[in-house]
Amino acid sequence: NQPIDQDTAILVVEEMGHIGKPAALLVSTDYMTNLGVLAALAGRRGEVFADKLNHASLVDGCRLAGAETVIYPHADMKALSEALDSAEGRQKTIVTDSVFSMDGDLAPLAEIAELAERHGARVIVDEAHATGTIGPGGRGLIAELGLEGRIDVAVGTLSKALGSYGAYACCSATMAQFLVNRARPLIYSTALPPTAVAAAAES
Repeated sequence: NQPIDQDTAILVVEEMGHIGKPAALLVSTDYMTNLGVLAALAGRRGEVFADKLNHASLVDGCRLAGAETVIYPHADMKALSEALDSAEGRQKTIVTDSVFSMDGDLAPLAEIAELAERHGARVIVDEAHATGTIGPGGRGLIAELGLEGRIDVAVGTLSKALGSYGAYACCSATMAQFLVNRARPLIYSTALPPTAVAAAAES
């Protein structure tokens, strides 16, 4: 039931051309990855700023985290900026899809990264619907915009365009170690089958 080691995770994600971070974790599904990452990083003393049209897994992750959650109107950077301005004394986390699953439009990631840097906020981006469809080699919107160094956690799936099973979170080595110890869907669930890992790497 132990997670696949980081070397294996990084190898798989490197094979996909997605690694823009020094570490990666493999988790059973994108849904479980978002639950675990948000619950571990946002926490009850944090404040999360979430796009109104985020995927259900991000919505549920915010609920599980127990953090104060501010829902800003879809892709409305003025509203997000004002909400960040009003947040004081809390760890701030911005969470968004890169490609919104129902509408198919793109998040304004460059503006989000700029606001995050201005307000000292962390940024979590779900690339599940961008993988294989956007960016060089289908690497996603983060790569398309050259924002690899400005996004704290990039979550994606090994299913959908890749046709396998599982999901990943790319982040710093320190954050990966933290998630290994704090992300409950990773700790208390079964590791990916080796066949699924091999299929994802091959595809």
